[in-house]
Amino acid sequence: MSIAIREMTAADAAVWAEMRHALWPFTTPTENLRDIEKILASDGMTGFVALDDAGTPAGFAEVAVRPYANGCKETPVAFLEGIWVAPAFRRRGIGEAMIAHIGRFLSGMGYHELCSDALLDNIESHDAHRSWGFAETERVVYFRKPLP
Repeated sequence: MSIAIREMTAADAAVWAEMRHALWPFTTPTENLRDIEKILASDGMTGFVALDDAGTPAGFAEVAVRPYANGCKETPVAFLEGIWVAPAFRRRGIGEAMIAHIGRFLSGMGYHELCSDALLDNIESHDAHRSWGFAETERVVYFRKPLP
């Protein structure tokens, strides 16, 4: 099985929204479609899809340019906002292939690092990141205080 990876377009919105919901199940279809529209209209965000030989979506990743990110050396910084591989395609190197493709894409734009994050208890994501060549930089607990 070979995998093709490409940037997503508006034509991918429906399947992209489904994959986003699989990664972030607390989202609604309307929210996902709205977010996809914003990503497609943005100069600093993009989505990638991995497709098998038959054109079946095997996974996706989203990348954004952020002004900064904890533990990163450069500003602005390319940031992996999310990555997901469909259960039937896992453990076949698709996540690694997407990260490699994204790395080449970003290097061509002049970036020298790709940053990411994962929740403290998401050990599976930590392991995946390490296997893709990421190094942990720090651990942070975020706080929020509503203002009147």
